[in-house]
This record gives sequence, structure tokens and C-alpha cells, in this order.
Amino acid sequence: MPSPQEREPARRLLEFIDDSPSPWHAAARITDALAAAGFVVLDETQAWDLRPGKGYYLVRGGASVIAFRLGKHPLQGGGLRIIGAHTDSPGLRIKPAGARIQGGMAVLGVEVYGAPILASFADRDLTLAGRVFVQTESGLEERLYRHPSALVRLPNLAIHMNRNVNEEGLRFDPQEQLPLILECSETPQTPSPDRFRERLAGWLDVPPRSLRSWELVVADTQPGAFFGPAEEFIASSRLDNLASCHAALEALLAVEPAAGVSLIACLDHEEVGSESYQGAAGRFLPDTLETIRASLGVEPVALRRELASGWLLSADMAHAYHPNFAAYYDEAHAAQVNAGLVIKLNAKQRYASDALGDAYVQALCERAGVPWQRYVHRTNLPCGSTIGPICAARLGLRTVDIGAPMWSMHSIRESAGAFDHGYMIRALSAFFAEL
Repeated sequence: MPSPQEREPARRLLEFIDDSPSPWHAAARITDALAAAGFVVLDETQAWDLRPGKGYYLVRGGASVIAFRLGKHPLQGGGLRIIGAHTDSPGLRIKPAGARIQGGMAVLGVEVYGAPILASFADRDLTLAGRVFVQTESGLEERLYRHPSALVRLPNLAIHMNRNVNEEGLRFDPQEQLPLILECSETPQTPSPDRFRERLAGWLDVPPRSLRSWELVVADTQPGAFFGPAEEFIASSRLDNLASCHAALEALLAVEPAAGVSLIACLDHEEVGSESYQGAAGRFLPDTLETIRASLGVEPVALRRELASGWLLSADMAHAYHPNFAAYYDEAHAAQVNAGLVIKLNAKQRYASDALGDAYVQALCERAGVPWQRYVHRTNLPCGSTIGPICAARLGLRTVDIGAPMWSMHSIRESAGAFDHGYMIRALSAFFAEL
């Protein structure tokens, strides 16, 4: 059985994920940790007074966080190290109209966010979490909310009515068959679609008329857990990609750069393409780097030099070899759980890694005492992507895609090795220690 010390990074991760049922909660958890460590919050609408040796953070869109530490002579040849990750996870989002009455039941319409495994949401104890905007006497307020217990459900259809489910797989029509059961309609003859608004207002202790809007995700109520005879595995929601956010945060807090700039960017909307105000394809990261430069009084060419010589690690989860589905892997490039950090490569640049980056991360892992492995997707299957190629192109910054191996990516209940998270934290800490 893993020792308590070996289990500790994974235990902290599961706690972090349990406290982060939505990307807005994840951002709040990250900023709470940064503030507790003495990092100073910045406002994009105000001038920044930055000083070497200090740590800072800023939030955009409620769910994207950039945090950085300045060493001596930042952006003046001291080096630039960036870790990119994302706070969002694929799943279901509640539509803004609230509940509708159908067959005597109040149901909540949902939109599919990203590419979740829809079948994994069936027959689970689900709740709602996210942010709500409330109109108060002092103005519009953003409030985080998480219902404390099981609230909604997606019941499966009995096999007697879906005889081929085991042969053809469980499928849902997104519009007609994904609405979630909320409650029995109290008066079916005079349905009240505003019932959900009334319920939500009551939970927030505000008048229903004060609710302006909400962004609510469907979250599993089952907490993260260790499993296996020796508890060598972990299971949780949102490992993709809160595990990388947590590892990046711990590395940033653990290492004070002697020189240069160490920065983490935990960004929203990766699962839907990153094309947003706060996503990796937007201006948040480039604007932050430019504002750091201007605030430090460094000439523009100095930032371009730092970008040309710096590195970005795009930290996202990697596909772990599944022994029951061996035909879906390239055997020579299959990543194993509990076998270390994964360097992800793709000739079509779905991952940003190249041979130089591959060699760079190998050496980094060896200095950190961390095992490493490579992952290459099967040539006859389309490969997913990350924020890595986006950031590399927009910043002109050498980028390597890395990750920790996991199973059931995009399921509501994902799983991974209990050792790999500790490996990732050590590697990312060594990355920042180069400065």
C-alpha cells in the first residue's frame, strides 16, 4: 500500500476537486490559496505596481486565473516559465429558462458543454453548482452556489423498453432525453415554469425577482476516492483538467524564482475551443504579459526576447492504456498509470510538442527524479487537442504538451494513478526552479 507521504499529493488533489464543482468554484479555490500565500490581487482596469520578489494574480470571466511570481530583474534576461491548464470540464449546463412541466414532472433543460460521455450521467446522484447574478440595492452581485445534496437526476430507461442497449450502447437525444428530473409538479393543471427560479432564490435567500441570470453545471455528488487493493488508484469527477490546475498551483506556491517570471494560466473554455474573452485563444494571457512588461518599465523588445527563449508547458491529462481496449492504442506509445509524466506528441500539431521540447522535458524529469513516458495517438483515430498549440501560436513561445495518464476521460467519474499527481507536481516545481 502507498505510504501516507506518497498518497498525500493525490489526497490534496481530491480535496481540491471536491471543493471545485464548477469552473467558477475552481477559480475561487485557486485565488483563495494564492491570497493565503500572500499573492496580491490585480485589477485589469487599474494601473499595476509590480515589484520583484512578489506574487500577483488576476481573474477574468470568473473562471480564468493567471498568477505569477517575479524574481530579480524580471523580463530582463532572467527567464520566462509558463504553465497552462484549464478550469472547465465537459458536462451539462442548465438552460436559462428554468424548469418546464412535462408529464406531471418539473424538468430542467440542459445544453451539452464540450464532449462528455453522456451515458455516464445516467442514474447518478447529481446536483447543481455555479454562479448566479443577483440584483441588489448596491448593484449586480455575483454569487457562487452549490446545492449541498443530490438535487436532480437523469433516470435510465428500463431495458424492457430499450432491449438493444447492451449491444448498441446507451444513447440520449440531447434535446428530448437529457432534461433532468427536478421535482413533481405541484399543480399539473396550472404549471409553473418559474418554480426553479423560486427554489434557487430561496436557496440564495433573495427575492425571486432579484435573480438576473445563472451559469449552473451539473455536478456529481460522490466525492473523490482512492481505490484498488493497495489504494493505488484515484477516482473523481473533473480530473480533466483540475488535476493540472492543482499541480500548477502547488508548483507556483512551492518555488520562489531567483530571477525572471514564473506564471500559471488556468483558463476557461478549453473544452469548447478556447475562443472566448477568457479562453486561451483570447487576449487574456498575451495582455497580461504585455501589462507586466509595461508595469515594469521594460522595453517591448525585452518581452519578445524572453518569449523567444522561454518555455510553456501545456499541462492537460493524457490517455492511459486500457487493457480491455488494447486495439485503441499505439502499443509502442501507450502511457501507463502510475508510470510517470506523459509527453504528448502529434505530427499534425494537435499537441504542440516537437523533438526539442520532448528532449527538454525528459531532462527536466530526470533532474526532478520523475519517471516519464510518451503518448502518441493511433494514426487511424482523430486526435484531440489542448491549449498548447493555441498558446504557442499566439505567443511565439516554445511549448510542450504534457499530462498525467488517466482513464475514462470526459466521464462524470474519471480515474487515474495515485502516484502520478505527485510526479507532476515535482516536475512542474523543477520547471519553475530553473529560474
